[in-house]
Amino acid sequence: MPMYQFEAMDRTGQEIRDVIEAPSEEDAQNTIRQMGYFVTKLSLKKGTAVAAGKKGKKKRGFVLGGAKTKHICTFTRQLSILQDAGLPILRSLKILENNQKPGRLKFTLQDVCEDIETGQTLSEAMSKNPKVFSRLYVNMIKAGEAGGALETILQRLAEFLESSESLKRKVKGALIYPIAVVIVAIGILAGIMFFIVPTFKKMFDEFELKLPPPTLLLMAMSDYVVKYFWLMFLLPICCWLVGKIARKFKHGRMGYDQFIIKVPIFGGLIEKNILARTTRTLGTLITSGVPILEALNITRETAGNAMFERIFNKVIEAIREGDVIAKPMKENSTPGFHPMAMFYWMWMGAFPGIMMMSVAVTAGRGVKKGGKAGSKAASASAGDQLMVISAATIGAGVVGMALWYLMRMKSRVIDDLVVNMIDVGEETGELDTMLYKIADNYDEEVRVMTEGLTKLIEPMLIVFLGVAVGFIVISLFMPLISLITSLS
Repeated sequence: MPMYQFEAMDRTGQEIRDVIEAPSEEDAQNTIRQMGYFVTKLSLKKGTAVAAGKKGKKKRGFVLGGAKTKHICTFTRQLSILQDAGLPILRSLKILENNQKPGRLKFTLQDVCEDIETGQTLSEAMSKNPKVFSRLYVNMIKAGEAGGALETILQRLAEFLESSESLKRKVKGALIYPIAVVIVAIGILAGIMFFIVPTFKKMFDEFELKLPPPTLLLMAMSDYVVKYFWLMFLLPICCWLVGKIARKFKHGRMGYDQFIIKVPIFGGLIEKNILARTTRTLGTLITSGVPILEALNITRETAGNAMFERIFNKVIEAIREGDVIAKPMKENSTPGFHPMAMFYWMWMGAFPGIMMMSVAVTAGRGVKKGGKAGSKAASASAGDQLMVISAATIGAGVVGMALWYLMRMKSRVIDDLVVNMIDVGEETGELDTMLYKIADNYDEEVRVMTEGLTKLIEPMLIVFLGVAVGFIVISLFMPLISLITSLS
């Protein structure tokens, strides 16, 4: 009779490791549950599994990255239907594997089928492929195997993945139009600066016109775009790389994540999105029978934000000491002061002034290199004025953003609504239901905010384009009017 190694938890939460003899894996699970244990891992004792595994795995095609979320959603829904119909798990997996196109998911399912044939459980086989099946996915499958309700867990998991993917599609779809408009606007303004403004500049130099300050500023901006156009591509990449490198370090990541969830408009959207995702994840895990500490650990990993990870760490520590979830969540939801977060806010305030100063420096270099004598003095004076304005803008931006951060750093990232609903859920024993309601509420808020943001961005872009084009037209026509007047 086969021997099974198992890991389980007793009623006090203590981990148990032992060996049991049973004719099948299902009989082994039933026997362990009758002993009063919650099974967390079950596999054939080494010998049978190793002997079968020596055959080796088939060679797979080379693929990059993981499987797409929508493909995993479809696979999970189809697997839940096959399990509900009563098909064995191995046959269900082979049916779905045959229907997949060559890629990461197909090759992973082939590996999972081979591992199951050697005696491993479904969760154990899936855990070897973290690029396809996340820790959340694996633990829910493990809970379904232990509770004998795998088809129910698969249905819940499919609903969870479909809900998350639906929210992600809504946010992406709402942002496509504004991003397209911004790209087109930048292209149009860059074309004007590249081709039209230099032509006018040559004409003004030939007539030795005394240019007004707005026209001098426009010429300096045109020179800057022509000489340093590569900065338009390099600067966003550099900012992204600096943020990426900073997030590799503990304090840099904490400061950046505290900064990003407090950015006006977009920060609230990110914060509500995280709350919707984490509460739905935790509710799904609790409903599936995953132990609360393991569920909180998994939820912490899916947060994707250092501030929320810190909150869940405090909650886990409190629960180990016999406390509830709501109290430590409320006490630790205030970000507080962080020097790296202050640095990001000050950099954000100084950035417009730094760009203005770089334009002023470019204008100053243009005056030194050449130009008509009649316009040199005016250009130098305009460059000096722009340098002063740039320095004042940097100072005002740094001070303003520092004050803004000091006022916002004590605002909590988790509302009283969330804390109160979790508290009620713990008292009534309906924590999972309350978490689902919180997630639904924030999903709706994210949808409304995304639609409102889209509607707000459209008029803002129109106003920006109108001001930019109006400034260019006025700056170019002021010298032309002066020229026409002098000629007449």
